[in-house]
Amino acid sequence: MGMANKANRFNGGMEQLGTGPDSASQATKQFDRLEQFAKLQAPPPVKFKDLEEIVNTKIITNLMPFDVRTDFVKVTGDTVLVPITVQLKYRDITFANKDGVQRGTVNIFMRVSTLTGRIVQTQEEPVQVDVPAELLPRTAENSAVYWKALPLRPGRYKVEIAVKDVNGDRKGLWSRGIVVPEYSDDKLSTSSLIVADVMEPVPTKDVSTGQFVIGLNKVRPRVAPADGKPALFKRSRDQKVNFWMQVYNLGVDEKTHKPSATFEYDIVNIATNKPVVQKTESTETMGNIGEQVTLQKSIAATNLQPGVYRIDIKVNDNISKQTIDPSATFAVE
Repeated sequence: MGMANKANRFNGGMEQLGTGPDSASQATKQFDRLEQFAKLQAPPPVKFKDLEEIVNTKIITNLMPFDVRTDFVKVTGDTVLVPITVQLKYRDITFANKDGVQRGTVNIFMRVSTLTGRIVQTQEEPVQVDVPAELLPRTAENSAVYWKALPLRPGRYKVEIAVKDVNGDRKGLWSRGIVVPEYSDDKLSTSSLIVADVMEPVPTKDVSTGQFVIGLNKVRPRVAPADGKPALFKRSRDQKVNFWMQVYNLGVDEKTHKPSATFEYDIVNIATNKPVVQKTESTETMGNIGEQVTLQKSIAATNLQPGVYRIDIKVNDNISKQTIDPSATFAVE
C-alpha cells in the first residue's frame, strides 16, 4: 500500500469515528478495508500441503536424494539476487509411460524464512521430465535441474526445500542456513563464482527473465553432490566447462573516469597442484566498462584430462589497491 492509500485509510477511519449515526457503518467499512489489505498482503495458499508438512515436521520415511546450490548476485545496494538450483538424478525419479514417452514428475516446495521464523518467500512448482522409452535406461545418470532466483536483502535466512516423486512414494528434505552478503560501495567484491555446464547470451526479449537467466546470459550451474565431491563434467565433444562471475566496486580513475584492473585465471590440477591453464586480461582490453564487470570464460572439457581441478580468479584493482581471489572446484571424467 502506498502513502496515499495509507492516508486515505486513516482519513476514512479515524477522522470519522464518533461522528454520530454513521460511525458504526464507517467502522465496518474500515474493518472491511483492513481485511482486504490483509488478504492482499498474505502469501498465496499452499498447493503442496504434504510438502509443507514435511518442512514443518522434518519427518520423512522414504528418503529421496537431491542436491542444492545457492549463489549470490548483486542487484542494488540493498537487494541481492539469490539463485537456488535444485538437481535430481533421473535414477531417483519414477517414470510412467504416457503415449510411448516415459514421464517423471517431481513436486518442489521451497520456503525462505528469517531466523525469527518470519516467512519471506514461498515457491512451489512441479518439474516434469519426458524421455523416449527406449532411451530411459541410458539416461539414469542424467539430471533434472530446477532454478529459482529470489531477491533478498542482506542478512541471515533459513532455506527449506521439500521434494516429492509424484509417481513413486519418495520424498526429500533439504534445510540450510544462508548468509546473504552485503555489498558495500567502497569494498572490492564479487558475486558467486559459478561453474556452469551451459553459458550463452539470451535474446533481448528474455534478458533477466526465465530459467537460469542472470542479466544478459543464461548460466546453468553444475551442482556439486551432497557427499562433498565437486561438480562433475563429462569429457564429451560438445561439453564446455564455463565460469561466470561479476566484480563490483572497481576503483575509477578521477582523470580518465575508467577502472584499471587485471584479472588472472588459473585452472589448477589439484592432484599435482600445478596450473594447466593460465590467462591474464586487463580492463584496458575489455572495452567500455565501469566499476562493475562480468567475467565469462569457457574451456572445452576434452582439453582437460580426467581429474579434479580448481579455478582461481584473482582480481587486482590498481586504483583502490584491493585484491580478491575467489575459487571453485570441479571434476572432469
